[in-house]
Order: sequence, then structure tokens, then C-alpha cells
Amino acid sequence: MKKIAVFTSGGDAPGMNAAVRAVVRKSIFHGLKIYGIKRGFHGLINREIVPMQLGSVADTIHRGGTILLTARSPDFLTPDGQAKAIAFLQDQEIEGLVVIGGDGSFRGAKVLHEAGIATVGVPGTIDNDIALTDYSIGFDTALNTVIDAINKLRDTATSHERIYVIEVMGRSSGHIALMAGLAGGAESIIVPEAPFDLTEVCNRLQRGVDRGKQHSIILVAEGAGSAMHVGEEIKRILQLEVRVTILGHLQRGGTPSAFDRILASRLGAKAVDLLLQGQSGVMAGFYKGEIKATSFDDVFSQAQTFAWDDYKLAAILAI
Repeated sequence: MKKIAVFTSGGDAPGMNAAVRAVVRKSIFHGLKIYGIKRGFHGLINREIVPMQLGSVADTIHRGGTILLTARSPDFLTPDGQAKAIAFLQDQEIEGLVVIGGDGSFRGAKVLHEAGIATVGVPGTIDNDIALTDYSIGFDTALNTVIDAINKLRDTATSHERIYVIEVMGRSSGHIALMAGLAGGAESIIVPEAPFDLTEVCNRLQRGVDRGKQHSIILVAEGAGSAMHVGEEIKRILQLEVRVTILGHLQRGGTPSAFDRILASRLGAKAVDLLLQGQSGVMAGFYKGEIKATSFDDVFSQAQTFAWDDYKLAAILAI
């Protein structure tokens, strides 16, 4: 193998640049020619390729977002779009590809793998919703962003004796809400994985008020329901002052944490090793304390494990 390429796809996540840096420099260390594809699968179809040198990734390990840019690509979902992407890689004599992204990116990578292009995925998504990797790049940073927001909102919540309902990202995954709620001392955590009873949420809040609690924090994962609706219902039922904050894309940005930089560096380097070993159609993940390869088929066959013990613990500690 002499020529490989790397791109980022799907939603950006803090630490993606650290992963790109690792792929580029590990490739150069092994004497490979390494290229960057801009704008993910969209860039593959539109032939947006740039050669990468050591200096291409200098001063990037601490930067959020992705220097290679990212974009959605409806065209790649079509046979014609896939054929264009495959033809481009073959024309450029790209023998291996590292795809940094989430579930959708991996499914696209599998298409390329089945077309005969050696492909390795690196999990990069703040939702941490990819199976068979304990952590995906960006989750730790996003989690700490949410914790910082909770800390700030708690100050004003206490001053005004208010209930704050905070909506965090997670369309089908409540990992951010769960871990932020546990670390931030939330009274209730509402996630897609578990049904919630708004009456019980209100009863819990009322018990806090009765014992003299000055404020309360409720966390809602966006996929579990609308924070605005939850806030309105709490206000209607309890007749208490409620404020709603939707953190939105604030959670995707920012300087990656030390954990995410280290994880990204390890996974990016592992991806290059896997290509050199002749592996394809696999994810380089961090599972049970080890950096290891897992086939895309195995990743797609199951959902990320939800930490039910932590969910129960958060409820116990918030009594």
C-alpha cells in the first residue's frame, strides 16, 4: 500500500483534527503518500482532494471542528453518486481510506469497502452512540461543555429560586444527558432510552421545594421530547417559575479535551496500522480498555450499551 486518504464526515466533533493529524503523520512515518478529501462523501463525488504534508496538520491538535470540513451528501446515497466516488478513488489510485465520523459515515464506508477499496472507520460523534466502542471522539468534550453550562445556570437558578430545564443533543441517544445529569446533580434526566412520567418528575421537584431546595435542574435529551413542552407542563402543574435553555450546537464546538485528543491520536494511528495490515471494513475503536478493530457488520448489528446502572444511580442521588 502506497497511497491512502482521510476524510471527516457527518456532524463535526471536537478531536476530529487530532485524528486527522494522527492519520497524516503516522502515514508519513511509514512512507505512505497521504491525501485529504474535503467535505466527506460530497468531496469524493466532486473530486476535492489535497495532498497532506507534516505541516498540513501543524497546530491543529487543539482545534475544534475539522480542517477537512464536513458536509451531508444525499448524492452518495444513490448508485450514481457511489459510482462517481468509487471511480474517483480508483482514478487517483487511492488504495486505502480512513473515514472519521458516525454511523452514517460508516455505512458509506462499507459501500466503498464492498467495492474493493480498503476502508477503516474512526468513531467521531459527540452522541457516543456507536456500538462496540466505549467512547467516540468528541463525547468527552461535549459532556464537559454541558457540565460548564449547568454550573453557570445553577448559579442564576439559585439566585432566583427557579427550575431550569436544559435540552442537550441526542436524537436517539441519551448518553450526553445521562452523564451530564449524573455529573451535574440533575434532579431528573429524560432520555430516549427510558419512558418518563412527567407526574413523577413534578413530584420529585415538589419534594425538593418542600424541604427548602432553592433550585432544580432537569436535563432533556432532544430525542426524548421538547424541553419547551416539559418546562410548560412543569409550570402548569406546580405553578412554579421555570426557565428553558436549549444548548444546541454549542455542544459541538470548542477546544477538545485532553481525553479526546489522546483518544483521537490513538484511533487515527490504529486506523493506519489496520490498513497496512491489510484489514478493511472495520472500525478502530476503544472497547473494554483496548484499541481494537471491529467489523462494520458487528457495529451495525447492535446498539450502543446504555448505562442503566448510572441512570438508576442518578435517580437515587437526586432524592
